[in-house]
Amino acid sequence: MLPTLPLLEQSDFPAIRRGALETLQVNLGYRCNQQCLHCHVNAGPKRTEVMARENIDAIIDYLRATPAIRHLDLTGGAPELNPHFRHLVETATGLGVHVMDRCNLTILEEPGQESLAEFLAAHGVEVIASLPCYLEDNVDKQRGKGVFSSSLKALKKLNQLGYGREDSGLRLNLVYNPQGPSLPPAQGPLEAAYKTHLGEHYGIVFNRLFTLANMPIARFGSMLISKGQFNEYMTLLRSAYAAENLKSVMCRSLLSVDWQGYVYDCDFNQMLGLPMLVAGRPRTHLSQIKGQSVDGNPIVVREHCYGCTAGQGSSCGGALA
Repeated sequence: MLPTLPLLEQSDFPAIRRGALETLQVNLGYRCNQQCLHCHVNAGPKRTEVMARENIDAIIDYLRATPAIRHLDLTGGAPELNPHFRHLVETATGLGVHVMDRCNLTILEEPGQESLAEFLAAHGVEVIASLPCYLEDNVDKQRGKGVFSSSLKALKKLNQLGYGREDSGLRLNLVYNPQGPSLPPAQGPLEAAYKTHLGEHYGIVFNRLFTLANMPIARFGSMLISKGQFNEYMTLLRSAYAAENLKSVMCRSLLSVDWQGYVYDCDFNQMLGLPMLVAGRPRTHLSQIKGQSVDGNPIVVREHCYGCTAGQGSSCGGALA
């Protein structure tokens, strides 16, 4: 059983509203070549949901109509497995939009993806890559046997193209998730430890490390329930609530779009089936708000929102504090 029902209940989380929209985050589908324990999307090789071309076109139309959007954040699953991924990247970068690819690294080693790294570099795509630890045993335990070795090969390939080098303009950021129901450690010192270990042992360089809290939903939430740790983890998140994180939570400047083209305040609300509130509609397609401002809209909040505001905070760009 997935832990959606407890999180759908009303919450005492503070009411917040949207600020200025800067980022469009698009889930291109739930198909993935991996099946990670912490995945809040329940992505995997057997998932068949994929964004169709007409919704890709709706994304492009929205970008053209909304010049305030500076970033297109592509996620999944493995977003690169969408057959229209490269068309979307080429078009968006042609519009002057900064594209970010949330890459699991091992996708670069998959058959048919041999030219992917070169494509990303050619279009100046920022790579935000999952690497939940710099130790092989921990990564393989969380993400599957052999994932660490494959990830290192991908990182070396990206480094050879200039990714992670300060003078190249090609951004390579890594993402850390805790192994279990605990908050991430301080981002700065952990980033330094990553850089030291990966540099000294493998010659790998990168720009930044983003530390993300595991959200108590979908696959990770289900694991918590099965181990009797769900309520304990929610208590931890609530007790570590930091009000100063409210001003910079990602939902204030980000609009999330699911694989069918419907809009949400964030990726987590998307996974919980909590659409963005627009004109009383049960759910709203991106094409229905083209040319309309969503600034100032109330944000849908529930108990899982404490995951973004606990401790140093957690967002798609790492720690908030």
